[in-house]
Amino acid sequence: MTGTALTADLPGSRQAHLRLLRLHLTSRGTPGALALLAGCAAVLRLVLQLHGLQSDGAAGRQTLLLIECAAASAVAVAARNPFGESERATGRPLPLLRLSAALLLSAVAVAALALGATGARLPGGGAGLPRDVAGLVGIGLLTAAALGGPLAWAGPLTYTVVAEFALVEGWQTPWTWPARPAHDTGAWWCAGLVFAAGTAVVAARGARDTAGEA
Repeated sequence: MTGTALTADLPGSRQAHLRLLRLHLTSRGTPGALALLAGCAAVLRLVLQLHGLQSDGAAGRQTLLLIECAAASAVAVAARNPFGESERATGRPLPLLRLSAALLLSAVAVAALALGATGARLPGGGAGLPRDVAGLVGIGLLTAAALGGPLAWAGPLTYTVVAEFALVEGWQTPWTWPARPAHDTGAWWCAGLVFAAGTAVVAARGARDTAGEA
């Protein structure tokens, strides 16, 4: 009898968890973030169709990096904490919700840009797209934890300026991963470490409260 009752409760419990995740995503402004990601994909498609991007040129890679920066910023800003200290009293599911939201939006960002680039060759190779976006998202999430969600775009933008310069000057350090070839193992490690750090910090602590949110 007990086993039957537990089994019967599983679907309801699963629905409750999914509803909690949906409410968490909505409170973060995820619908707006999804609209921005769709816009980034549309801009990428438009640039590829109207102007094209030189696969080997720095200018094309810089243009792509700007679009990737915008997509990563949309993901990072969605990590904002709109409820301040009161949210931290909601219990143990919160870190898992934050992590799930960050991973889900990061995957959507990569998928949206990949869809926008369907049938075209991206500068530096399409395999570098998930690496570059993941690294930028990681920087954005770390910025959200330090400065707050509304300012999470500042980190990816600052890094993008440095990476743009690295593309022009031909820097070799893997820490400027957008300037490295898509198959560069060191660049993948650096971007992956930053992404892991960003998601871990946001999951554990969340975005920093701002005066208007606290």
